[in-house]
Amino acid sequence: MTRPLLALFATVLFLATTRALEPAEIVVLVNRKVAASREVADHYVAKRGVPKENVVELNLPTGEDISRAEYDRLVLPVLREALGERKDKVKCLLATYGIPLRVGGQEPTRDEKQELETLKPKLQQAKDDLAALEKAEKKDAVELTAARANLKRLEEKQAALSHKQSEAAFDSELMLLWQKEYRLVRWQPNPLHWQFPVDQKAKLPPVLMTCRLDGPTPEIAKRLIDDAVEVEAVGLTGKVYVDARGIGFDPKKPGDSLGYGGYDESFREMAALFQSAKFDVTLDNKNETFAADSCPDAALYAGWYAHGNYQPCCRFVKGAIAWHLASSEAVTLRKPDSKVWCPNLLKAGVAATLGPVAEPYTIGFPKPAEFFGFLATGKYTLVEAYARTVYFTSWMTVLVGDPLYNPYKKTPKLDETQVVPSPKGGAAMFK
Repeated sequence: MTRPLLALFATVLFLATTRALEPAEIVVLVNRKVAASREVADHYVAKRGVPKENVVELNLPTGEDISRAEYDRLVLPVLREALGERKDKVKCLLATYGIPLRVGGQEPTRDEKQELETLKPKLQQAKDDLAALEKAEKKDAVELTAARANLKRLEEKQAALSHKQSEAAFDSELMLLWQKEYRLVRWQPNPLHWQFPVDQKAKLPPVLMTCRLDGPTPEIAKRLIDDAVEVEAVGLTGKVYVDARGIGFDPKKPGDSLGYGGYDESFREMAALFQSAKFDVTLDNKNETFAADSCPDAALYAGWYAHGNYQPCCRFVKGAIAWHLASSEAVTLRKPDSKVWCPNLLKAGVAATLGPVAEPYTIGFPKPAEFFGFLATGKYTLVEAYARTVYFTSWMTVLVGDPLYNPYKKTPKLDETQVVPSPKGGAAMFK
C-alpha cells in the first residue's frame, strides 16, 4: 500500500471510530471508606444517566496519597476483575471525591537497596575525584571529561535503582489499566493523542480516558456536575483570557517546541484562534500575570507562571474552564488553606481544571491551543479533548470536572480543521 493510501486509510479509520463519549461507557469509582464519595457518585449517576452497575467500589486509603504497593493490591486486580467482561465497552474511568489523587513511587527491592548501599562510597569518590580535578591549577581536559562521565553514569545508576520519578497521578496511572507491564520511571506515551501514529496504536492494549469529580469539598465536586449539565444545555458564553509570558519561540531550536518557547507560543496561538472565532479575547504577553480581579466574565482562562501561588485574577462565569501551567497546581485538591491553583480555581467557581500532582515539566500539560481548540469545536467532551491532547500516561497531570461536559455542543465556535498542531512549525512529539 502506498504512503498516500495508507494515510487516507488511517484517517478514514480514525473518523469512523470517533464518536462522542456516552454515559454507559463511563465507570464511576467510589472509595468505600469515604461516605461523600458515594454521594458524589450517586449524584452523577442521577444527573447523567450512568447505569448504576457502572459504579465500582474500592477499599482505599482516605487521604490523597496511596502507595504503589497499595495501588497494585487494592486497585488494579479489583478493577480488572470487575471490568474484564466489559473491557471493550468501558471508555472512561471517573474518580470521585475521596479517591486518592497520587500513587507513590516504586520502592527498591532488597537487592536494589543493597546495591544502592554499595554504590554510595563509589559516588562519593567520583564526586571527590571530580572536585579535585576542577580545583587543580593545571586542568587536564581529558581527565575532566572522563571524571564527569563517570559521575553521570553512577548518578544514573543510582536513579534507576531508587526508581526516582516513578510516582504518578492516580488517574494517569489508571489510563494503563489494561497494560500489564510497563516501565514506571517517568512516563509512557499516550496512544489516545490525536497525533499518535495509528499503526502504532493498533499494536497496544486499549487505553482509558480518566477524569475526576473532586475538590475542596464534596459540595464543590457535585457542583461541577450541576454546572456542566446546566451550561451545556445552552452553551458556554463569556470572555477568553490568555496569560502568556512573551517568551520567544524558535522552531529550529532543538526541544523548544516542547519547552518554554513552544508552550508560550501555543498560548499566543490559542488567543489568535479564539479571536478568529469572534470571541472577546484578552492576551497578556508580558512576564507578569494578570492583576487581581482584572478579568471579568471569564469563560476560558489559560496562563502561567505563578508557581503554587494562586492569583485571583478572574471572575468566572458558570461553566468556566481554567488552568494554570505550573509545577505544583494539583499537589492537593482538598486542603482548604492550599495556595496552589486547582483547588482555588474550583473554589472560585470553575467547572473544570487540570494540573499536576508533582513536577510534570512543560510537556506534562496539553498544548493550550489544541486543548481549548478541540473543546470549541463542540465535537468533543471535556475528557475527550483532554485525552486527545495530553502527551503522556503514567505521569503527573489530572483532569477535574464532568467528563461528559461539552460546553460548545449547542454552539460550536470552530471547525475541527482550524485546530492544528501547536506551535506551528514546531517538532512533533510522536513520529
